[in-house]
Amino acid sequence: MSEIRLYVTTTEVLAGEVLDLLSEVFGEEDFAIATTEIDEKKDIWEASVYMMLADEDDVRVRVEAALSEAFPDMAVEREVIPDVDWVAKSLEGLKPVRAGRFLVHGSHDRDKVRSGDIAIEIDAGQAFGTGHHGTTAGCLEVIDRVVRSRRVRNALDLGTGSGVLAIAVRKLKNIPVLATDIDPIATRVAAENVRRNGIASGIVTETAPGFHSTAFSNHGPFDLIIANILARPLIKMAPQLVTHLAPGGSVILSGILAAQRWKVLAAYNGAHLRHVRTIWRNGWVTIHLDRP
Repeated sequence: MSEIRLYVTTTEVLAGEVLDLLSEVFGEEDFAIATTEIDEKKDIWEASVYMMLADEDDVRVRVEAALSEAFPDMAVEREVIPDVDWVAKSLEGLKPVRAGRFLVHGSHDRDKVRSGDIAIEIDAGQAFGTGHHGTTAGCLEVIDRVVRSRRVRNALDLGTGSGVLAIAVRKLKNIPVLATDIDPIATRVAAENVRRNGIASGIVTETAPGFHSTAFSNHGPFDLIIANILARPLIKMAPQLVTHLAPGGSVILSGILAAQRWKVLAAYNGAHLRHVRTIWRNGWVTIHLDRP
């Protein structure tokens, strides 16, 4: 069955207002709601709600009703999300990646795993995170250090993508991990990758469009929060993210260009976290902070 995205195109500010409005309508249901930047210079954003084809008619009526008073001139557009075999398209040329004790590899490179490796099998697919990007590799390195040196009893992988970071935590330590994403495709792929890596329990994957989701309060507070997203949303979510961090807990942030690190640090210092270390990989940084 096809997946459908209904969306409106507007400015960043109005997209945020639409997101809040749609969250009130669909907040307790299994529909992912998200905003996406399309063109930074022109301030073009989209606010979207995702559903299966069978739900489209009902969801469209509710979306249009919700927007009719506050945003009567916004046109609701439609996109059919293609079911593409990205694995077949993307496997060729992907080599195993080492980060800390981890080896992230595709199914075509199982023979590259050596004794002592913590192997994570992730094929290129529809969700971000095969280990090849500097942000993912940086997070893996810091996860290895934090889980070895600090008391971590439960963890959150926010914006999980392929699930690689949640899998890494679980393979290092037998603790519960919540893996969330705003994209239901990513959530599904992450769950498939969890099973592929032989993890029968301990990782919960959920589609959560924002911190208003009950997933965070049901599973938190967390001793370790990992968020490999982008600098701007990381800055905006700092106050909310920190509310779900346990006393003495650690935060690992990435998706941050080196030039953006000071703004991210300022936001989290303002939320009363302490900078522990920053590591660089291919022009990107990964930041480790903790709650004193």
